[in-house]
Amino acid sequence: MKFPRSGVAGRSRARRLALQAIYQWQLSGTDPEEILRQFHESPDSGHPDQAYFEALVRGVTAEVARLDAILQPALDRPAEQVDPVERALLRLATWELGHRPDVPYAVVLDEAVALARKFGAEQGHRFVNGVLDQVARRLRPVEHPRGDPDRAEGLLAGWGTGADDSRD
Repeated sequence: MKFPRSGVAGRSRARRLALQAIYQWQLSGTDPEEILRQFHESPDSGHPDQAYFEALVRGVTAEVARLDAILQPALDRPAEQVDPVERALLRLATWELGHRPDVPYAVVLDEAVALARKFGAEQGHRFVNGVLDQVARRLRPVEHPRGDPDRAEGLLAGWGTGADDSRD
């Protein structure tokens, strides 16, 4: 699936809303499509890049087990024990690192850290930054300055480029 280009502000708002939607999904277990419907009906959503917002929410909720498996080597505890806001951010950013090579890894990390500062625990932004830096080294070894392209782990094997890719 190709994604249309959109403005930086629209994607930032899409990430913020996706964080809130993923957080809600994690805590309530509500169907992601119902959560998306609720966000579409909310007058407070601003003007996010709607397609990007939907791709983030659908992508994370559909691939949560795979995302957690990618995150686990960088975590000091099981993913389910990570603060819910930080866990939602880590999943969101990991999905974006894996599916959106058009977005530089540094942008993904910067946006996640900014959201962690705003919504996370007091030092949560440091945790998010450290974990995502390790993940980016593995998912984007050519792009990351400390990545080792010769040791790329093939973590993305089987992943397509969007949340709507068909899977067997």
